[in-house]
Amino acid sequence: MKQPLAYVHPEAKIADNVVIEPFVTIDKDVVIEEGTRIGSNATIMEGTRIGKNCNVFPGAVIGAVPQDMKFKGEKTTVEIGNNTTIRECVTINRGTASKGKTIVGSNCLLMAYVHVAHDCVVGDNCIIGNATQIAGEVIIDDYAILSGLVAIHQFVHIGSHVMVSGGSLVRKDIPPYVKAGREPVSYIGVNSIGLRRREYSNEKIREIQDVYRYLYQKGMNNFNALEAIEAEMPASPERDDIILFVKNSKRGIMRGYFPE
Repeated sequence: MKQPLAYVHPEAKIADNVVIEPFVTIDKDVVIEEGTRIGSNATIMEGTRIGKNCNVFPGAVIGAVPQDMKFKGEKTTVEIGNNTTIRECVTINRGTASKGKTIVGSNCLLMAYVHVAHDCVVGDNCIIGNATQIAGEVIIDDYAILSGLVAIHQFVHIGSHVMVSGGSLVRKDIPPYVKAGREPVSYIGVNSIGLRRREYSNEKIREIQDVYRYLYQKGMNNFNALEAIEAEMPASPERDDIILFVKNSKRGIMRGYFPE
């Protein structure tokens, strides 16, 4: 299945049933597993690992060196999970000495012109909309959905099951299970539709909403809100997930929305 018009470095490790279209370039120290398709004019550079049954569309560049002035040529990687689709002209840079690798999980969709910078970690089942730009060392947890033209500041953490509105500028951490939008990016409710699609019960969604009422609607600072949540709400995986996210946030979480 290897096209004679493509260049594949002899040291690349390519599974037998990988489809490589014309004018693809695949560098040394690349691993591509079974069932994956690499579209024409895609460039797969040194240090890239692509899992099973992925689909890389034309013009994508995976594994280019980081756009980081501190990078000194160290050996690092990009790791793509299974069943992930990478659309036209997506760029994914490999890691630096900071983390050593950039990770995109399984069952993800990265739409056209997305950029994933060095040392990012994108979880499983994420959807990243067209032309979204993700700066270095960002963490995006499982099932997050980012609409088009979102810009994410370096070191930001986006929680699981989050929905971010198109065109948002994300400068603060976004805790799990919520919708985020407006400018500056703000809490605009729990992502109840997304949670129902993932079989969260109405009771569980109401519990998550109650947690966020303490954080965003009772006029308390985060410290006092967390104390109240722990004192007044029974422990659960979702409650504790939110508490730990806020406590561990290094950039601080996004603000609440207050209409004018």
